Amino acid sequence: MDSSTAVAEAKDHSALGEQQDNTLTLEYWHKKWEMHDIGFHQEHGNKLLRKHMNTFLNGKSGLRVFFPLCGKAVEMKWFADLGYSVVGVEISELGIREFFTEHNLSYLEESIAGISGAKVFKSSSGNITLYCCSIFDLPRANVGKFDRIWDRGALVAINPDDRERYAKLMLSLLEKGFHYFLITFSYDPTKFSGPPFYVPDSEVKSLFGSTCNIQCLEKADALKERHKKWGIDYFIEILYLFTEK
Repeated sequence: MDSSTAVAEAKDHSALGEQQDNTLTLEYWHKKWEMHDIGFHQEHGNKLLRKHMNTFLNGKSGLRVFFPLCGKAVEMKWFADLGYSVVGVEISELGIREFFTEHNLSYLEESIAGISGAKVFKSSSGNITLYCCSIFDLPRANVGKFDRIWDRGALVAINPDDRERYAKLMLSLLEKGFHYFLITFSYDPTKFSGPPFYVPDSEVKSLFGSTCNIQCLEKADALKERHKKWGIDYFIEILYLFTEK
């Protein structure tokens, strides 16, 4: 290991320790939606996903696509319009309702047996199903397995102590021949404690590397004015592709 790598890994370890102290509750996310403090929402969808869509879909039809911590991601409509089956999970009922309303989609809702307060929302067309509950309460028997996972804001929003549990859940939901897109962000975590949390490359490999081939598809400058207010001077968006080993 060269000295620059050792320094970087030591910095990663120190920063992770700081971020683990910043534990967020589900109530925190509910309040974000209630206050409409949702800077994480991308009104026009994610540019890297759009750019690498062919790699993600790989020419396949009939795919089931999973959106962990989906919010009201417009990409769910993209995939539904392409004829794919979309399933998401989101803690905020407000976010789910806004998704259907903003896309003029009619839907049905029902409670989920055995999970207090949980609901499932289904588009009348039948190809979008959104679960309103904690991701760790997701009714696994109901949701089945997925050919694709699009994780733009989930791993980076999960409390650091829950990442291993989260990764195991995601891996358990994958079908054979899967493609899993993951977005992380690189910034100076000593200047900003998240969310989005800083997840170093070494941890991505530790969480997913035993099961997946991991390829970094692109690193893109994503710094905006709102990020500068966090006290950081760089913000890099990183897109990974996971495939079956």
